[in-house]
Amino acid sequence: MHVPRKPKPGTVAGVGDRVLLSVEKPRNKHETYSGRVIKLLDKTQHRVLGIYREMPNGDGRMIPVDKKQAGRDLAIAAKDSGGAQDGDLISVELMRSRGYGLPSGRVKERLGSLKTEKAVSLIAIHAHDIPQEFPADVIRESEAAKPATLAGREDWRGVPLVTIDPPDAKDHDDAVHAEPDADPNNKGGYIVNVAIADVAFYVRPQSPLDREALKRGNSVYFPDRVVPMLPERISNDLCSLKPSEPRGALAVRMVIDKDGRKRSHTFHRVLMRSAAKLNYAQAQAAIDGRPDDTTGPLLDPILKPLWTAYALVKRARDERDPLDLDLPERKILLKADGTVDRVATPERLDAHRLIEEFMILANVAAAETLEKKTLPLIYRVHDEPTVEKVHNLREFLKTLEMPFSATGALRPAVFNRILAQVKGRDAEPLVNEVVLRSQAQAEYSADNYGHFGLNLRRYAHFTSPIRRYADLIVHRALIRALGLGEGALPETETFETLSEVAAAISLTERRAMKAERETADRLIAHFLADRIGATFEGRISGVTRAGLFVKLADTGADGLIPVRTLGSEYYNYDETRHALIGSRSGAMHRLGDVVQVRLVEAAPVAGALRFELLSEGRTAPRGGRMRDTRARPPNTGGKARPGRNSKNGKKSRKPSRKTRKSKKEG
Repeated sequence: MHVPRKPKPGTVAGVGDRVLLSVEKPRNKHETYSGRVIKLLDKTQHRVLGIYREMPNGDGRMIPVDKKQAGRDLAIAAKDSGGAQDGDLISVELMRSRGYGLPSGRVKERLGSLKTEKAVSLIAIHAHDIPQEFPADVIRESEAAKPATLAGREDWRGVPLVTIDPPDAKDHDDAVHAEPDADPNNKGGYIVNVAIADVAFYVRPQSPLDREALKRGNSVYFPDRVVPMLPERISNDLCSLKPSEPRGALAVRMVIDKDGRKRSHTFHRVLMRSAAKLNYAQAQAAIDGRPDDTTGPLLDPILKPLWTAYALVKRARDERDPLDLDLPERKILLKADGTVDRVATPERLDAHRLIEEFMILANVAAAETLEKKTLPLIYRVHDEPTVEKVHNLREFLKTLEMPFSATGALRPAVFNRILAQVKGRDAEPLVNEVVLRSQAQAEYSADNYGHFGLNLRRYAHFTSPIRRYADLIVHRALIRALGLGEGALPETETFETLSEVAAAISLTERRAMKAERETADRLIAHFLADRIGATFEGRISGVTRAGLFVKLADTGADGLIPVRTLGSEYYNYDETRHALIGSRSGAMHRLGDVVQVRLVEAAPVAGALRFELLSEGRTAPRGGRMRDTRARPPNTGGKARPGRNSKNGKKSRKPSRKTRKSKKEG
């Protein structure tokens, strides 16, 4: 295409930039298409991150860390290496490319060594600009902090609160306790106490600690390290509810009736002393009849009342009927040298559910109190699915001959009925995945539009201010609303200012999720790099025009099967069925299908895997609407074989498009 030489100001595009063009047809066969840039959509990167590799001739090469750039190495001349050593994570400035050979770059910054997988998380930290080092004034402020005392607090040191966390937890910011309610008007009811570390006592508004916490937004958790929101002096010491040590806390006392519904609640600023530090499996084992030396003395006075109260709360939870997706989480377990040992799927225990339900109750209580006091706060909100997503789900379920009725107000129960129909069937993972994709993404907002997934009208994060800035805002608001002393939300904080904070921390949360996911991908790619040619069982986890994404059953690793490798025919992308369907054979590869694959390529630095499909596709059933969008044809040495256009049945010799290797984000 010919582009005129005099573009409008502000629309100058470079090689690789994405632009919106106005295209004019040629007036005769001797002219080419012409066009002008209307809008510059995306500038190509001029700096990229990668791993430096020394070459035998003294020059270097940069291996990109971005999965989308996998295989697109950069040449780095010795004079442009900036002293980089083999295995260094580097920031590279792109240089003008020659017409032949690899594009070149110049090292601008050395960011650390990646000699072992122990440093793999450094890639995501730098790629997403996650603050890693605390400024000196933040460290000074945290080191100068003194432990909380009884001044201005209620004495709860005699209440036998306990912490129940994962076995590898380093900070313990929530503790629980339950006892039967002695009130004769609440026969069969319980009192549930939830105590949360009093972070607001140490992190005051507009202090260096506060500004840094807002900048980070949340802690980021990798298999090999944690990038905390607050320095360890605060998160792992003063605000960690360690056994037998006095700690400041903001506590909520909730009165539960015999049906598990919360009758009332009150907030208290207290000095507490944890009676024990337990992990989930340890607490569950005690309840199941296998107490150890720690849980044995706690079983009757502490643990059994907690489980009895949970049984009541669960009854109310089941009646509320929140969205009940069954999506097991995997955990990467590392060896001492930082390499992957194995990938485990931790068992979901009642101990997990107990803590979750008590935390949800506390979060609701916080939101209710602040609404009643008409104070601004940051809600945790989750919008209902859009009309378009509900329509797409309905069309998908038609292909499974499953009716979907969603008349009137949309509720999670509508989706739960669908999930119940496929429980235990082959289609269960597929339907769970598609229902998940139909949901909106939870976020923070100063405007309350409810939490659809939990089926709650008002909900705010209160229970983890060590690792989430939103919870710290809620703590400060409660202190101000109830006159609980120092560290209150300033009068200058309004709906408008909190809206800005909510938007900022929603972004940092998504940044953390992406960084955590990418690091897991890189670790697994390292783990599988020496198993090229091995076969695995997996499940199709994504379908796009580019090909099929497959998640392996044993490790949860994700990889791509490019559409060009599927066979000797065109594959149509059926958006409704979440499938690729062969235009001649009708062979269908669908989201959720169990498949056998062979590992063809692993790019550990980018966390990218490429598979070859070994399983045959199922035959696509007739009927149902198909989106007539052609996928890329198979790779036949640069020439596309003729196929049938499903729209008009004519032969087509349209060349294949370049296959993308990026995974579509949900």
